Amino acid sequence: MDALDGIAARQFQQSTKFGAVLDMVTDRCTTTCLLVFLSTAKPAYSMIFQGLISLDLASHYMHMYATLSMGGKGESHKNVSAERSWIMNKYYTNKTVLFTFCALNELFFIALYLLCFSSPLITPALLPTAGLAAHQATSPVTPHQPAPSLLFPSPFSAGAMEMARANKMDSMVPWILTLGSAPVMFVKQWINVLQLVKASQWLAEGDRMDRMQALKEARRKGQ
Repeated sequence: MDALDGIAARQFQQSTKFGAVLDMVTDRCTTTCLLVFLSTAKPAYSMIFQGLISLDLASHYMHMYATLSMGGKGESHKNVSAERSWIMNKYYTNKTVLFTFCALNELFFIALYLLCFSSPLITPALLPTAGLAAHQATSPVTPHQPAPSLLFPSPFSAGAMEMARANKMDSMVPWILTLGSAPVMFVKQWINVLQLVKASQWLAEGDRMDRMQALKEARRKGQ
């Protein structure tokens, strides 16, 4: 849907500034929802997921603001010159590259979500022995809670884990998707860092030029 909305807007001549901003905002919302779930599912890694949320929101906000502030109202955030950054120019102007990176980045986090319910390596409570221990230890007075793990703590209830064990999906496909999309996800985060840095530099350059212009006017008035 993210790939089709822009095509539809251009086809029916309904491209708008609101649509361009909404497109970016909805992308950030979907990614944030996935990362929030993963932060809840794996508290030991919550700082990493929270950092990715902050980086995603900050880099895109700074980039959009810098484009509107420095490039003019009619400037698109996808119009990044090669002089500013050839990597970002390739990322935003090549639709195939943009779609591939966005799709595989989302796929990585979706695959992690699936692994939370399919892989005992990620969620040890999915192990059959965990289910046996739960059956032996559970009583009406003391319901079983999965033993916490420093590396892979489980926030899921015993009932949820029993349900997951009973309907356990094979984890091979999620693992393939996770490992296959991981390199693109890492490069995407690097692009986010680069985007944040370039937007900050662009805004700082604008501030410097404004101050120089104000200083020149002050000197002219003083003379």
